[in-house]
Amino acid sequence: MGQTEKNTQGREGDDLEPLARLALSRWGLAEGTRLDLIKQRENAVFGVSTADSRRFALRVHRADYHSDASIRSELQWMTALRKAGIGAPAVIPTPEGEMFVRVRVPELGREHQCDLLSWVNGTPLGSAEERSFSEEEAVSRTYLAAGRLAARIHNQATTWELPPGFERPSWDEAGCLGRTALWGHWSDLACLTAEERRVLAEAARVAVEALDRFGKTPDRYGLVHSDLVPDNLLDDGVETTIIDFDDCGFGWHLWEMATGVYWHLGGDTYRYALDSFVQGYREHRALPAEHLALLPVFLLVRGLVYLGWIHTRRETETAGQIVDFVREQTMLLARQVLKLQPLC
Repeated sequence: MGQTEKNTQGREGDDLEPLARLALSRWGLAEGTRLDLIKQRENAVFGVSTADSRRFALRVHRADYHSDASIRSELQWMTALRKAGIGAPAVIPTPEGEMFVRVRVPELGREHQCDLLSWVNGTPLGSAEERSFSEEEAVSRTYLAAGRLAARIHNQATTWELPPGFERPSWDEAGCLGRTALWGHWSDLACLTAEERRVLAEAARVAVEALDRFGKTPDRYGLVHSDLVPDNLLDDGVETTIIDFDDCGFGWHLWEMATGVYWHLGGDTYRYALDSFVQGYREHRALPAEHLALLPVFLLVRGLVYLGWIHTRRETETAGQIVDFVREQTMLLARQVLKLQPLC
């Protein structure tokens, strides 16, 4: 996991530390080890510093969020990507060869899955919540690398034989926009006005029709990282590494791009991010102009998915930070898509 050590540790992080230390004992790392809470969204991520100067990242997964099969599949894909020469954190197995463990402490009650990853040096491109980014030259450089990495990931996934029992979510029409969408349905967000609901519903209908026509052939759909936000792109001055595969699953390749550039919408860095991503992607994989023309649809769907996330995570600080931006941009995208209909 990545490496701007922002001290977000609070009461919830304190509550998870005994569980994290119990998990580390399964790797033989409990004694003399320092833990620092780095990030807490779906998972809690702890920086691990051992007495002999080794560093790791320990993920404590949100209880009952992913199945064991889903987490194992994520870690299997990360391992396969590294074997293919694509930058991703290394999975550190326990001495018994387990890719993750399940642990419980009395204070929390429920079991949590935990895994240990190699520490990745580098600085995040920026922050999605704060919408703070590097200067334009750095954005262009990093998104050029991100486009290259995304294309190589998609190339690997196209030819990789899935292991038995492989299980990851699908970011398709149902997973993004269905009533049982993975992150909740956008229309449940209480702050939307009646007019906003009307416009968004019509735009969502147009988007679903466009996605259905676009189809899911291997040249446009497959395994994707699904969370190329600026926080997950680490630059050490030489190499850009993608971290945080927690949302990886099956989806359109343009979904990857839309997720990557979404937080630049409405800002001066949007064009730099998009143009550089496209350029880097096309160095390794075809991206026809007729595919790219559908980017407004995927940006709209990304925004609707974020609205659903904001509703289901409404008690979090992150939801409060991003709701105004996501609401405004999703309405702009909805009107753009409606203006451009029909899309093919």
